[in-house]
Amino acid sequence: MEKSVATLDKGAICSSWNYCGQRLSTGMIDGSIAIYDTSDPASSSFTSTFKFKVSEGSIVKVLWVPPEYGDAIACICSNGSLSIWEELAEDSEPVQWKQCKTFGGSMDQVLDAQFGNSHSSLKLTVAYANGILKVYEILDPMDLKNWQLQAELQNVTDSVTKFGKASCLSASISWNPQRSDTCPASFLLGLNSDTPQLNSPKVWEFDQDHQRWLPVAELADHDDKGDQVYAVAWAPNIGRPYELMAVATLKSISIWQMASDPDIDGRLSVEKIATFPCHNNQVWQMEWDMSGMTLATTGSDGRVRLWQSNLNGVWHEQAIIEPTM
Repeated sequence: MEKSVATLDKGAICSSWNYCGQRLSTGMIDGSIAIYDTSDPASSSFTSTFKFKVSEGSIVKVLWVPPEYGDAIACICSNGSLSIWEELAEDSEPVQWKQCKTFGGSMDQVLDAQFGNSHSSLKLTVAYANGILKVYEILDPMDLKNWQLQAELQNVTDSVTKFGKASCLSASISWNPQRSDTCPASFLLGLNSDTPQLNSPKVWEFDQDHQRWLPVAELADHDDKGDQVYAVAWAPNIGRPYELMAVATLKSISIWQMASDPDIDGRLSVEKIATFPCHNNQVWQMEWDMSGMTLATTGSDGRVRLWQSNLNGVWHEQAIIEPTM
């Protein structure tokens, strides 16, 4: 039986769930962010506890900073800016959300951003409308103001090749959910741009020995490499000997399997194991459940679709969640 756990304020257009702290944040069309908490965790009922203004334009994405770095939120605004806000309680003053860092803006528009943990630092990948991706990091977990630029790259398999200024409508970044000292930091990036060579999703991995990011896999068939990518999602791994990822283009949603160990050239072999149609629907977002076995997709048709693999490895649409009026 379905149960409502929160009623969002009118104008909420994006949200992010803090699994560790059992908190919910929403971005509003009026440029505000609302925070929802529960006074009784057993009831799983959430109410709005704080609301603060971020921008004159709307909020297009909101995400929580990993909980070990405190209660903080990053948000992307319609003007192309990315800002980080931290919850602070100073002396006897009431709790306040204060801006501690900003990136991008009207001349350097941010399309997507994602946090990723490595054993040494917190990292932040930011994709810009000019086709450039930047990797920032902080070395002091108590200081969310001091971000350092670690790398700047373009989404090509040959890291030496550089293209001129691209124009991108959207970008999608998904970090490897694994967090261990033996697992190198890595993420998946796909673009919707006017430069076909940049579009196809690439897996980037940090080479600790040489302190650089390298493209180690490409999730696209030969005929699909120029297809514009709308969303990517890297599945949690709870014991599989391979990695599982999802890619959504205008044509279809595809599931890819990637080897865990590189070949002699340092590349990771990939195989497309499933493809299913988008139902004339532009996919906006994809997310795996915590087991990495169910993929949820949503898009322009206003529905949430759940996809699963059966015991024979055949992927199928397991459920459709219709919008309620």
